[in-house]
Amino acid sequence: MIRFDTDITLITAEAGEPGRPARIAGIAVPWDTVATVSDGAQVRFSRGSFDPAQKPAKLLENHDMTQLRGIVDTITDTEGGLEFEATLADTRASRDAVALLKAGAYDSVSVGAHPITFTTDPDGIMTVTEAALVELSLVAVPAYAEAVITQVAATAAPEQETQTEENEVSDASTATPIEAEATIPTQPLIYAQPRDFKLPSLSEYMCAMVRGAPDFAAMNDKIRAAAPDVTTTDIPGIVPTPIVAPVYNNFVGSRPLIDATGVRAMPTAGGVFIRPVVTTHNTIAAGTQNVALAASAFVVDDIQITKTIQGGFVEVSEAAMDWSQPEVLSALLDDMGRVYANQTDDVACTELVSGTTNSNNFTNANIADPAEWVSWMYQAASDILSGSNGNLPSVLALDPGKWKALGELVDASDRPLFPQMGPMNAYGSMSPGDSNAVAFGLRLVVDRNFPADTMVILDPTALENWEQQKGAISVELVSQLSRQIAFRGYFASKVIDADKSIKAAFV
Repeated sequence: MIRFDTDITLITAEAGEPGRPARIAGIAVPWDTVATVSDGAQVRFSRGSFDPAQKPAKLLENHDMTQLRGIVDTITDTEGGLEFEATLADTRASRDAVALLKAGAYDSVSVGAHPITFTTDPDGIMTVTEAALVELSLVAVPAYAEAVITQVAATAAPEQETQTEENEVSDASTATPIEAEATIPTQPLIYAQPRDFKLPSLSEYMCAMVRGAPDFAAMNDKIRAAAPDVTTTDIPGIVPTPIVAPVYNNFVGSRPLIDATGVRAMPTAGGVFIRPVVTTHNTIAAGTQNVALAASAFVVDDIQITKTIQGGFVEVSEAAMDWSQPEVLSALLDDMGRVYANQTDDVACTELVSGTTNSNNFTNANIADPAEWVSWMYQAASDILSGSNGNLPSVLALDPGKWKALGELVDASDRPLFPQMGPMNAYGSMSPGDSNAVAFGLRLVVDRNFPADTMVILDPTALENWEQQKGAISVELVSQLSRQIAFRGYFASKVIDADKSIKAAFV
């Protein structure tokens, strides 16, 4: 179906009076004139493309078969174009349409035609040489400025001028089946497609409202048909998927044991370095006159500490770095730093457990008994005080399981032994949401890198940690358009004095 519009330039004031149907005449199609039709195509009609003897076409409003207003009586092939004469039926809706013509709201007509024979040139212009005129519509905006209506007039008055309200109802009821009859065979045309339907102007909308419920309901149906429901599943190509920065990373790169015992700067030279440790102390004793003092010895041992290399690398393509948003490089380096911290802490935890050779038995069956904990703490502290020449512990290192068992301790009245808001006589204070706690006067260090059943009481100077952080390094791989990124460091951990730490032996 091809539709295009033409101008109306002449309106007779008496046309459309009650009992006197209006007639319009003019040019429907100018020959060999290019115009853009409803679907966006460019079309021109050659002279002789319409058959004047064809079946009369319908006269509509806005190409809507539910708004049938009359019939196109004749079409004539002239030098100027395809001329037409049409009669508007004597109905209330037709008289409203004539009122819009008088007001200038309708100043053009639009032709609906089926092309039968046509050609298309390289520029995409369709030239129609044979077509069938289906309908002629009153519209507001023309496409062919050259095609005009040259006359709008009233038909001859009927013999009886008087008309009662009852007759008007009769006329309207008579017109209704005619419109329905014209609508049924033309339903396959379906003008109310979203791309074909032209939204009404404010005046057209108000006129439809005044005309009454049928016309107004029909217009609303057309508007709804022209604006179907659209959901996000219908437009996936234009619904963006935003990325909320920064990148979430749940890996905690903490070093509880290293933080508690400290870290020292590692010597840069050599793979092994010496830590001098006094192993034999001088002897001081009471003396008498003219008698030699006690003989003394002093021994400094050379404890060797071996460096370890801790690190890892990943290869990232140049495209991945250029296209990622947020950029992958920052998230990658952040994760490497977290994992490096955890790995070096694991080395320290392993060294503390394996390097602590002294142990005291803890009755595992009585782990829920606070008295058992108190007994073990003081016995271990006493052994450290005696064995390490006067040092006392200040740190209690636990794996998560033993930290849980410690926090669950209650007294005889089922009151927490280490309440969060501890009274003055409490043994300490612990909280499930805070690893910084005190129990039995000792600083707690809970570390997930300890193996199960780890409980070590120590003076923090018993363990020495040495580190040279190297950070990240990047190497371009030109042939692969990628980059290798490594994160590394040198780390060493050593129990320098085994007498300053004691671990629990759960029996």
